[in-house]
This record gives sequence, C-alpha cells and structure tokens, in this order.
Amino acid sequence: MDANPSVKDTVSPTPSWLFLADVIAGLSVASILLPEAVAYAAIAHLSIQHAITAVLVGLICYACLGGSQFAVVAPTSSAAALMAAVVLSLQPIDEGAAASLGVALVIMTGIGLLAFAKAGFGRLSSFVSRPVLRGFSFALAVTIITKQLPILLGVQIHAPDPFRTVVALFNHVHEWSTWSASIGCGALILLRLLKRWPTVPSAFVVLVLGIALSYVTNLADFQVAVVGPVQITPPNLDIPQLPLEKWLQLAELACGLLVIIVAESWGSIRSLSLNHHGNTIEPNRELFALGTANLVSGLFQGMPVGAGFSASTANEQAGALSKWAGVCAALLLLSTVVFGRKWIELIPEPIVAAAVINALSHALSPRAIVHLWRMDRDQYLAMAAICAVLVFGVLHGMLIGVGLSLAAAIRSFSQPLVRELAELDHTRDYVDYENHPNAITYPTVLILRPEEPLFFASVEGILAEVQRRLKARDDTKILILSLEESANLDSTAAECLIEYANELKQQDKMLLLARAKDPISQLLLKLANGQFQDKLFWSVADAVAYAHKRSADLP
Repeated sequence: MDANPSVKDTVSPTPSWLFLADVIAGLSVASILLPEAVAYAAIAHLSIQHAITAVLVGLICYACLGGSQFAVVAPTSSAAALMAAVVLSLQPIDEGAAASLGVALVIMTGIGLLAFAKAGFGRLSSFVSRPVLRGFSFALAVTIITKQLPILLGVQIHAPDPFRTVVALFNHVHEWSTWSASIGCGALILLRLLKRWPTVPSAFVVLVLGIALSYVTNLADFQVAVVGPVQITPPNLDIPQLPLEKWLQLAELACGLLVIIVAESWGSIRSLSLNHHGNTIEPNRELFALGTANLVSGLFQGMPVGAGFSASTANEQAGALSKWAGVCAALLLLSTVVFGRKWIELIPEPIVAAAVINALSHALSPRAIVHLWRMDRDQYLAMAAICAVLVFGVLHGMLIGVGLSLAAAIRSFSQPLVRELAELDHTRDYVDYENHPNAITYPTVLILRPEEPLFFASVEGILAEVQRRLKARDDTKILILSLEESANLDSTAAECLIEYANELKQQDKMLLLARAKDPISQLLLKLANGQFQDKLFWSVADAVAYAHKRSADLP
C-alpha cells in the first residue's frame, strides 16, 4: 500500500521517446518546408538553391540560439515577396545581378537585426499595429496569388500589379492551357480536402503525386511546364561584390524587410508561447537569433528567414518536445535534396503555384478586417494598408503601412486623455469619477490622472488639458497628479513638470504628485532644488491627506 496515496505516480518521458517525438515532428515540418521552399523561391525570383540554403541555415541557427521549442525559422512568403520588390526596384541588369542584390539585402537585414538586439529593441514590432499587419497580409496574399494565376493557367504574363494581371489574363483567355489549369486546380482541390486531416502532410502528398504524374507522362506534350534542371551545390561563404553606394541603398531598404521579419516572427513565437506557460520568450534573444540566421543565410547566398506561423504551428501540432525537431527537419530536408534532386526537377509548375495559393489562402479571409469594422476600431487603418500595397506595390506599401502605424501612435499621443479621480465610499480607493458619479470629491482638491505616460511627445498636451480642467474648478487650491502610468520621465517631461509647478505656485496653488515611482521622485528632487520636497507620495490617499492639512494654509 502506498505511503501517500494522495500523490500519484508520474512517469517522465524517456530520452528515447523525446528523440522519437522530435524526429516525427521534424518529418512533418520537412514535408511542409520542401514545397514551401520551391514556392517561395519562385516568389523571390531566385533558384531553389537559395531557398534550401536559407531553410537549413535558419533551422540550425535558431536551434542553437533561439528560445522557443516550436518556432521554425525558414523563408516566408511575405519576406520573399518584399525581397523581390526591393530587388526589382533597383533595376538589376540580369538574374546574376538580382541574386547578388538579394543576398546583400539579406546580409544587411541580418546586421540590422543584430544591431537592434544589441540595443535592446526586441519589441520593435509594437510600432507596427496589428490592423496594419492584417491589412498588409491580406493585400500581400492578393498580390502573390494573383501572380501565381498565370503559372497555374500556363500563360506567360508579366504585369506590374494585381489589377493589370487580372485584365491581362482575361485578354489572353484563348492562350490558357487546359491541362495546366486542370492539374493546378486539381492540386488546389486536393489540398483543401486534405486539410480535414491535419496530421497528413498535404503539400508533400500533392507534390509526390505531381512528381509521379510527371514521371509517367511527358507533360511538355500537354503544354505543362515543370521546374526543370535544378543546380544544387554546397553553399560557399561569400560576400557580393557591390559598390558602396549600393550597400548604403540596401541598408535603407532593409528596414522594411527587418520590420516584416520581426513583426511576423514575434507574432508567431509569442502566440505559441502563450499556449505553453512554461515556454518563456525573451524578445532580444529572439531578435539576436533571427539576426544571426539572416546574416549567415546571406553569407551562404540564402534568402531572408523568419518564424513563419504555418510551419511553426505544424511543428507544435506534430508534437515537438524540443528545438531538436528543427535540426531533425533540416537533416531530413538535406537528405531529400541530396538524394532526390532528380525528383524535384519533375515537379509541375502548376502544382508549385497551387502550393503557394494554398499556403496563402488563410490570409485571404476577411474575418480579421470584418472584426475591426464590428469593433469600430482602426478599420480605416487596415483598409489604408490594403490600398497602399495594391496601388503602390509591396515595398512602398509596407513603408506606407509603417508610416501609418507611427502616425496613429503620434495621433494618440497628441490627443491626451486625463481622468478625474474621486474616493470610493471612504475606502481610500480612488476611481474614475465619470464612471462612478457617486464617488466623493473635495471642494479645494482636484485629483487628475493622465492615461498615458509623460514623455516629450505627450507632456505638453497633457499639462494643457490639466490646466483646462483646473480653470473649470475655481475653488481648487491643490492639484494632485497621479503618475501611475509613467515609469520614468525624460528631460522634457521633467522640465515641463517643474515649470508647471512654478506656474501654479505663482497662482497660489500647489502641485502634488501621487504614485510617483522612485526614478521619477529621485529625478525631480535632484532637478527642482527641493521644490518637490514633501510633495511626492506613494498613493493618492496619502496625497489627499496631506492636501487637507495644507489647504488651510493656502489663500
């Protein structure tokens, strides 16, 4: 009989079981990454060599440096599309020059990510709002899918934007290849059907069927294009030979790619970590891992990499128990490439287009945009991001989207919100008077709480609103500001508070600061020459008690 029957025996997974689980998860991830590599290389106008190199480097670098056990760092559709847009904007003279510019862009992006990690800017993605990201993702999906339609239909069309691509498709309807369209549409239907069984690697199954069809049939006789000869060689460490002005230009253009990688990767990593409470994530460590992966990928002639949501989610659902699942996926993919290159050459291009369309189909759902309209929050921001990408292209659309996010933040700070506080039933708890009209106010004391941190961009607007509230209360002798939203003050905010305290003193009024944290108290005591001595309090209740004692001394 057990000595303590209330305690149940627990069996920890054995090392062999842990290894087996990671191998199974790695197989599932590798089956997704191979067709994605083929598809994303096509999006970036690069050879499969660049994509395979990026996959291997991204998986191994993140396994060594990253913190998430589920994140899969590899090429993503958005990074590939943005890379292509940047390279095309530089007007390369041939494919070799385009590849060199793309590799240099990846190197500069990696250096930028490492610099941001060193500076502690791990939460850079916060400056790109979710509505902008959702709008960008939707428009990007429309752009990429539209560009895949000519490949799916077997038509040679090169149009600069989705609108003209659709028009050109209808103008060349007589050139559509029936066999190409049938294979591509059949692959799409099969991919959709296989989604009913999440454990089945649908993209890999469709890819194998396409290779089998190409093997038994000469698809060229039916006007169906195949991937064709693939030159995959061991990657060599090299830096593109470009003039200095090109490097400087790429450094500027790398900002958009950097923001996309950080925003997309952090969203994927963070959402997965929230599902597993023991999986803690440190933003700057993730930024360092992503920077290293992109720098090494660029040095080995690879594409940009990030933690894509689809592959990372597949890794989690497949039962990955550690970061070794990514290493297993890399080894399995490497074996496939080394020993199965002739099979990759037989992949029908309509199936590659179908794989791209299927991978991005989830981003075409308008549910997120409709949700914003229902909330009546930021819907116009999302729509502006969509229009920017569709009208101005992926690169300029992304930069416009980042600008819109920053403009929205500046607009928020330029419209300061200040709440009046009042005591709730003699409890020493102070609440928003507007929402609790029965709370107790005091005739000679006005308690206000700025709803935003005080810093250089917000302090003057907040103090102007505070002064407006103060003028509306003629009997006020003592003003209490609750600074609970401010963790610290910059020089501008500190100087403005000191100047405002002097201004109130000339009006025979007193300024007290409640919930002032230690950095704020120490800074004001140092700068104001004793002006705030005995006027800084931990709580609003203490400040009110002091105000009652001093109000009789004021005229």
